[in-house]
This record gives sequence, structure tokens and C-alpha cells, in this order.
Amino acid sequence: MVPDAVPLMFSTLMVVLPIFALVFAGWLMRRCDVLGDGATAELNRYVVYLALPALLFDVIGHTHAAEIWQPGFIAVFGLSSLIVFSATVAFRLRRPMPLADAAIDGLNAAYANTGFMGFPLALVALGPAALAPTTIAAIMTVCVVFAVAIVLIEIGLQGQGQGRRAELVLKVARSLVRNPLLIAPALGALVPLSGASVPAPAETFLKLLGGSAAPCALVALGLFLARPRTGDAPPAAATALLVGLKLVVHPLLAYGLARAFGLPPLLLHTAVLMAALPTGTGPFMLAEFYRREAAVTLNVVLVSTVVSILTVSGYLAAIR
Repeated sequence: MVPDAVPLMFSTLMVVLPIFALVFAGWLMRRCDVLGDGATAELNRYVVYLALPALLFDVIGHTHAAEIWQPGFIAVFGLSSLIVFSATVAFRLRRPMPLADAAIDGLNAAYANTGFMGFPLALVALGPAALAPTTIAAIMTVCVVFAVAIVLIEIGLQGQGQGRRAELVLKVARSLVRNPLLIAPALGALVPLSGASVPAPAETFLKLLGGSAAPCALVALGLFLARPRTGDAPPAAATALLVGLKLVVHPLLAYGLARAFGLPPLLLHTAVLMAALPTGTGPFMLAEFYRREAAVTLNVVLVSTVVSILTVSGYLAAIR
């Protein structure tokens, strides 16, 4: 093994360990009947309607264009994520599969866990200079890729049984403007654009509420994992495909685009590292919120997180 691989693997494990601890906490609470059958859905609704919107508003509200204007990095990470997302959706639709489910699988393949794992890993592996491009990757993931998936899910759900295109467009638009995951970042963008600042009490409120988004989503994941299984087990082939797209295809595509765009080494390695991260909890939250089948998504989140300890550590050891 490469000499640097062991400490890097240990550093990666230390970042990943709290994720499994929170998932296990949710699993234990359900198994001990501390939280009941409805806890998963209710906790997920809390994340979607309160915690995650607060986090998105806070992130966008504190984003200054001068700090994150890296057009090459934006193009590389954004294109790599959207290409993987779009290709996965197109492939899944050939089964055939409902558009809403295909969009969630697209997220499974392209939604990197930039928020929970990206920042500590970037700091440990690449240093403080990597935090600005990591912020860009987080914004692209939770705002752009996530928003595209929500639009497709709404089109798929609102379009069921609809015969007239005008009615479909109206229903989708109405649903989107009421979606807190789209409203929050849009309102947050008004803060830097207007030159205003968030008052201190509101800032504290946003930090407290937004800080609970990731822990609550992971606990909800554990609650879902502990539920008694009914019906057939999710196909292992689907999990393997989506994990492979996330951990292999996504970073390889980011690397190729980074070389094509001529990114300097720091931005190149940050883009690849962010793309190599495992699937975050966003797809699971949407699957639960929209009442779609979440078993494959659950497996993808867990398996990709475990396997990424090896793949991410291997990449970091190679560039060292």
C-alpha cells in the first residue's frame, strides 16, 4: 500500500464515522420503539420544510460573487454532475421507469455529499485554499442539481393523467413556487445582491435550524433502515450501477473536464475529490417526501459511503 494511504484512509474514516453513528442512532431508536412508524416521514418533513431551507438560505445569503467566481471550476463540476444526472435519468427511463423515480436515481448517481463530508475532507487533504471551490461544489449540488431533480419529479407527478400541456405547465409551476427547497435559495440570493446583511438574531436562528438538517436526515435514514421490510429486496444490480456511476464515472468525468478546461492543480483535485464523494442524503429525503420507493436510494447512500473510504483514500494517496 502507498505509505500515505493509511493515514489518509484513517482521516477519511474519521470524517465518515459520525455519519454512521447518526444512522445507527436512528436505527436504534426505531428498534427500541422510542420512535414509531410515522417518525421517518415526520422527521423528513421537518428537514424539507424547515432545516434544509434554512441551511440553503444561509449558504446562499453568505455567498459573495467575488469569492466564488471560478468559471472553470463551476463549468467542470457543474457539467460533470449534470451529465451524470442526465445520463442516469435517460438510462432509467428506458426500463421504463416513472420520471419521478428516474430523477431520484439521477440524484443517486450525481448528488455528492459535499456538505457533510466535502469540507472536512478538503481541509484535511488539500488545505484551506480548497474551501472556496468546495463551497462552489456544495452550492452547485444542493441548489442546481437538486433543483433540476425537483423540477423533473414535479413534472412526472403532476403530469400523471394530464392531457393538456398548458394545464401541466401551470400545475408544475404552481407546485414549484410553493417548494421551500427552491424558494429558500432564491430568497437567500437577494441578500448579497441587495448589499444587505442578515440581522444577528436571524443569523443565529438560521445557524441553529440549518445545522440540524444533516443530522436529522441521517437519523431519518436510520429510522427507515430499521423498518420491517415487506416485498422483494431492492435489486443489487441497480445499487451497484448507481454506486459505480457515483464513485467512478462522476470523478473520472470531472477529471477529464478539468484537464480539458486547463484547471490548475488545486482546482482540478478539488473538483475530482468533490465528485468522488459518496451519495448524500438529498435523494433519500426527496424519495421519502414524494412517497417514492426509497430502498434502492437507502442502499446507494450506505454502500457508496462505505466504499468511498477506499476510493477517496486511494485517489488522495495517488495525488500525494
